[in-house]
Amino acid sequence: MAQGSSQLLHRVAVIVDEGTNPFEVGVATELFGLPRPELGLAGPLYDVTLCTPTREVRMNHGFFTLTGVPGLEAADAADTLVVPGRPDNVVPRGVAVLDAIRRTHARGARVMSLCTGSFALAEAGLLDGRRATTHWRWADSFRQLHPRVLLEPDVLFVDDGDILTAAGSAAALDLCLHVVRHDHGAEVANAVSRRLVFAAHRDGGQKQFVERPVPDVPDESLGPLLAWAQERLGEPLTVADLAARAAVSPATLHRRFRTQLGTTPLAWLTGERVTLACRLIERGEERLDVVAARSGLGTAANLRARVRRATGLSPSAYRRRFGPGGGERLVS
Repeated sequence: MAQGSSQLLHRVAVIVDEGTNPFEVGVATELFGLPRPELGLAGPLYDVTLCTPTREVRMNHGFFTLTGVPGLEAADAADTLVVPGRPDNVVPRGVAVLDAIRRTHARGARVMSLCTGSFALAEAGLLDGRRATTHWRWADSFRQLHPRVLLEPDVLFVDDGDILTAAGSAAALDLCLHVVRHDHGAEVANAVSRRLVFAAHRDGGQKQFVERPVPDVPDESLGPLLAWAQERLGEPLTVADLAARAAVSPATLHRRFRTQLGTTPLAWLTGERVTLACRLIERGEERLDVVAARSGLGTAANLRARVRRATGLSPSAYRRRFGPGGGERLVS
């Protein structure tokens, strides 16, 4: 990846509007803007700029006031524009903010919203006829205001190519890690997630709202089972094997995964195997049959299909971009 001058880095602009939630702004700056010593880098992965429509912006509930940052013209130079949410979603955004969002998208930059920032993207007309998500609490309001959007209200985030939307505050972390993984590979994303002490990968299709009741039995946690499975991904593990290890029926295991992780045992297992396959490719393994076997994906054909579905790239393209000496790291 390019790490020389900031001019070589992918440029990210974060719009901070009146009432913007500070948490999502913090997520964007934490994931994209901080130095990455855990990766052996002196600087960040991206060149991040905050920008505002006015010289002084009061954030949500007036806890913070932002001054001294660039105006919205900074969005015109961005390769990715991030639009965080705010609580007053039925109040229209200012014309200047909407115009900045439209201009950025029209020239081909990537646009992403965090939490209810999707309201701004919809108001700018970017989401008509496209898939998107927003916080479950405001899903009905979103549908009423923007009926032409293909809203998916029960997922963590939606990656629709050049437009990405995250459901809520925690899902903003998931989406930003997803972007880091897309731009810089699984190894880098995993290193960033470890520093955050956050789950390395939650698929965007997982449920937003996951009930986590206090278990009747103290050892019901899936943690030990997940750790056991992650050490054995290359083995022919099945859902039945996981259930046997946990000493429960497959149906009970399915319910626990749904309750605690918001996904199914099979989907979790497949996702872990794809992540391992990507890491093996990044580390230099060129034989697809070896990658498929060591990751538990079985065949090269299944590996190709799963990697393409998860990353949008074939294994060979993924290797060219993220493998040793890869020359296609994301730059502006």
